[in-house]
Amino acid sequence: MEATQDINERRLADAWAELQAHANDGHPLQADAYRLAFADPEFMLRRETRGMRFQLEMLKPDLAQQDLGIENTIVVFGSARFRDAAESAEQLVRAERSGEPRDIARAKALVRNAHYYDQAREFARIVARYSKACPKEDQLFICTGGGPGIMEAANRGAHDEGALNVGLNIALPHEQAANPYVSPRLSFKFHYFALRKMHFMMRAKALVAFPGGFGTLDELFEVITLVQCKKAKPVPIVLFGSDYWKRLINLDVLVEEGTISPEDLQLFNYVDDPQTAWETVKQFYDLPKV
Repeated sequence: MEATQDINERRLADAWAELQAHANDGHPLQADAYRLAFADPEFMLRRETRGMRFQLEMLKPDLAQQDLGIENTIVVFGSARFRDAAESAEQLVRAERSGEPRDIARAKALVRNAHYYDQAREFARIVARYSKACPKEDQLFICTGGGPGIMEAANRGAHDEGALNVGLNIALPHEQAANPYVSPRLSFKFHYFALRKMHFMMRAKALVAFPGGFGTLDELFEVITLVQCKKAKPVPIVLFGSDYWKRLINLDVLVEEGTISPEDLQLFNYVDDPQTAWETVKQFYDLPKV
């Protein structure tokens, strides 16, 4: 049976290799009715085959994570623009040399927020260290959007401890590569935001949202809404950086105006240091000491 599967896999690979060789020889890809359907880019990218692409984008990361035993994740969101303290300081020096006010203002903001990079990295280290001592089925793995900034910091912290970690990157008009700390076999690239966000939630046992922009807000409120509407199981939702979040959004207004219930404010917690963030997750699940 295994030999038959190997033969089939080689045939599929050969079909793709033939297609690639055709392109490498400088022959344009014209419509070809005889080409295998799955190896026909023009066909696979038609509007009518969008459902198939949805399925493939759903299935590929799912199977890869199953193969590596990734069942429970802690998802870390946050700004792609933040950098660590050293890089932020270097950017400020360069900006001050340029004398450009806008560049100086941006560089000062980077320096001001660099501690979030370091804290995200430390949080991921804590999670990875804990999981090392757990049975495989109880381990928690860091999962991020796979990009730079806070995402990089969290992947980096897990990488520091030699732990597998997941990156769910997204194809954007401006090129964005996965950060170098994502485990290569768990570094995925998505076209559809909806499928990417679904994968965030499929294995998430907690969400930790560091300060960020529109993307972070989108992902955060998606999770809060799913939990509030009971379309997803309750998970700890941690807002890291209470000053940032409370200045950004006055959620008490929603209660005052009757648009949410008072108990909805209990769906999340504010924290300001990595250990407290981890204790919030531990207490939610009553995790044992290891």
